[in-house]
Amino acid sequence: MKYTKLYFFLVVLSLAAAPLAALAQVSYLAPDHSLVSPGPATGVDSAASDQSILTIKKRVNEVNLLFIATDKHGKFVRNLNEKDFSILDDHKPPQAIVNFRRETDLPLRLGLLIDTSGSVRTRFAFEQEAAVSFLQQTLRRNFDRAFVMGFSTHSLVTQDFTDDSALLAAGVQRLQNGGGTALYDAIYHACQTKLAKEQESRPLRRAIIVVSDGEDNQSEVSAMQAIEMAERAEVIIYAISTDDSGLILRGDTALQQLADWTGGRAFFPYKTKDVKNSFAAIEDELRSQYAISYHPADFEADGRYRPIEITSFKKDTQVRARKGYYAPRQ
Repeated sequence: MKYTKLYFFLVVLSLAAAPLAALAQVSYLAPDHSLVSPGPATGVDSAASDQSILTIKKRVNEVNLLFIATDKHGKFVRNLNEKDFSILDDHKPPQAIVNFRRETDLPLRLGLLIDTSGSVRTRFAFEQEAAVSFLQQTLRRNFDRAFVMGFSTHSLVTQDFTDDSALLAAGVQRLQNGGGTALYDAIYHACQTKLAKEQESRPLRRAIIVVSDGEDNQSEVSAMQAIEMAERAEVIIYAISTDDSGLILRGDTALQQLADWTGGRAFFPYKTKDVKNSFAAIEDELRSQYAISYHPADFEADGRYRPIEITSFKKDTQVRARKGYYAPRQ
């Protein structure tokens, strides 16, 4: 009887875990250039996505929020305190503020997602060089970690999480150009399979830097599904456009949407040399954030989306943060 109960428990546990299967194949490129696959892909519809609730190891009624404050010229404002901000969670002020601090030294967990599709061919080599320089300048040994993922029709991890900038540089150089563009799938899986698993006891700053023209033509998930997964994993998305036409195209709008919803920023460098400036601005921003922890009013662990509105009482001060979060389910 004891073994029968154990078998029944394992079957139930297996069925409960089924909705968390990956949506599309995510492969890994080993240092010897051999392709490593974690297993067959399975389809996930929006209903299954709703069930794939990623729980975070913290008090369910405590929200941790990172945000940026800038002046009317776009420069960072670093000397504000708790009383300079107003927060609404689900349209109500928080029940209590637990902590407020200026965060300049949180450990980084970064995902570098580089579009390798045929549409970005003209600036591909320079973007690789700029990405390598960014990783070398940003990552601190034994403190920060990053991974490299290329994406076209499918996603390919060429270097898993490491704090070794030389390994990351090699991963960037192994990326090969060509194919379609599955941008939203890449973001979805980077958040779900990489950054959402990076749950540690200490606070972390999780971010994805996407280098792409934003013209998605292959993804199985939508932009909002990718954004939802980023919100569940508490990931900020930064986007650097590879489009050099000088026009505002559909892809630019997509990149701006990804950044806006997650509290990040989109860059549109018209000249090739400005790509490095975009990476430098991201590095500066990652060290210039505020963090606030609070208990929401009328909180229920019901899995519902709760919008966040944060503003500054200071004149001409703009605040940038994610639009909301999903409450965990009990």
